[in-house]
Amino acid sequence: MSRIGKKPISVPGNVKVAINASDRTIGVDGPKGKLSFNFRPEVDVAWNEDDKEIVCSIDEALMKSKPARAQWGTTRSRIQNMVEGVTNGYMKKIEIVGVGWNAQAQGKTLRLNIGYCHPIDMTPPEGVDFAIDAQVVTITGPDKQAVGQFAAECRSKR
Repeated sequence: MSRIGKKPISVPGNVKVAINASDRTIGVDGPKGKLSFNFRPEVDVAWNEDDKEIVCSIDEALMKSKPARAQWGTTRSRIQNMVEGVTNGYMKKIEIVGVGWNAQAQGKTLRLNIGYCHPIDMTPPEGVDFAIDAQVVTITGPDKQAVGQFAAECRSKR
């Protein structure tokens, strides 16, 4: 049995949850944004309106299947990250250290001067924002994966 998958996900009062069982999607809408996720057919996701909880489960027949149990825990973690993201958001900070190295905002594009003969322009994905404070670039957004991916792409340029 999945130790992570069997835990219910508590949902704050300012977050709306919509589960569509026919196309296996869950949508979460909160003050920081709106996210959706297509979950696997092995996993059942239920919304308990009274307790304000989301419960993930799998069939008893699939309990012996290791991939099904793994998807159970993964689905629960993804939904938990969505609820956390639309409630509080996620943030990554990148410090730019080097002589002559800096970052600038060019509209919605991040321009990095990091030792090459030319600047590197990076456009963040939808829903991801950045702010520059001296030598620190702060990347924020409701989607944990998108924020982390954009931060990793920025780091990979040098």
